[in-house]
Amino acid sequence: MKPKVIVFGTPTCSWCKKVKEYLKSNGFAFKDVDVSKDAHALADMIRKTGQQGVPQTWIDNQPVVGFDKAKLDRLLGIKR
Repeated sequence: MKPKVIVFGTPTCSWCKKVKEYLKSNGFAFKDVDVSKDAHALADMIRKTGQQGVPQTWIDNQPVVGFDKAKLDRLLGIKR
């Protein structure tokens, strides 16, 4: 079963683009949330992680702050 993946980011964030490209290249669908336009999502993100920085990728409700490829791979079950 594929995990539920949500990417919180902004349109101008280069690392957000890299995370989304990485997910797509590995065949994972995700919900893309623009926190610059969604104050409720931004508040949820900060409450969950204590972090304002993006990207934040939530995989089955487990947050990954930044583009931490090792943690993404572990949570997504990608073997390297």
